[in-house]
Amino acid sequence: MFRQLIFEKSGITLHDGKKELVRTRLGSRVRSLGFGSYKDYFHHVENDSSENELVTLLDAISTNLTSFFREINHFQLLEKMILPEMLARKKKEGKSVRFWSAGCSSGEEPYSIAYTLIDLINDYKSYDLKILATDISTQMLQRGARGVYGKAAVKTVPVSMLRRFMEKEGDREAELYVVKNEVKKLISFRRFNLMTNTFPFKRKFDVIFCRNVMIYFDKPTQQTLVNKYYDVLANGGYLLIGHSESLTGVDHKFKYIQPTVYKKPL
Repeated sequence: MFRQLIFEKSGITLHDGKKELVRTRLGSRVRSLGFGSYKDYFHHVENDSSENELVTLLDAISTNLTSFFREINHFQLLEKMILPEMLARKKKEGKSVRFWSAGCSSGEEPYSIAYTLIDLINDYKSYDLKILATDISTQMLQRGARGVYGKAAVKTVPVSMLRRFMEKEGDREAELYVVKNEVKKLISFRRFNLMTNTFPFKRKFDVIFCRNVMIYFDKPTQQTLVNKYYDVLANGGYLLIGHSESLTGVDHKFKYIQPTVYKKPL
């Protein structure tokens, strides 16, 4: 019963082998709310018109593994190919730059994008630069919006960027790094369900990061999502997916550039 509800609301496919995972992750919630069984809790979620408890359930079963500059080759590609190409085009089209981090988890990905853009675009303040960071987990979005990370989390941030974009707080034992407002103001953290029938975005994106998200979806769901991404990308825009993912078996109109990198033709 949970599996079908989770699929309908989030697109996440939970195979039979995930049954124990769901029971473990939901057990404390069932007990804390005083329900006598998982079935009673399920009916509560199903009948909650506010969907607040559904959000809590999805938070509980979501996997949120991320890190700064994860899958570094994508950021190297931004520097060497995508950004130079995009900025040359912007000289003719105008200086609106839009990135989307879909499945942003606790914020490391959109901050990594922002660090890269600020670092590489010398006059970035002259651009209308915005990064949309979305996730289905409200807990992760709150963490991302706070922009506070421990010492271990920032080990993959280049030292020059760490000094420029983050402020150190606390003592050596409780060392924290806080993203500076210069970076935060470029990013909008919002809860967004990728299973929404139509994407309500007014402006098209230049680059969409959707990495290590589609591995939880079946092929028909992947195909629907990829085609929606195509529709909201600007001509010449890029879709970047995770290294464990592929569009093999998915019918789409993107041009294949290299593994995990796809482009919408001009």
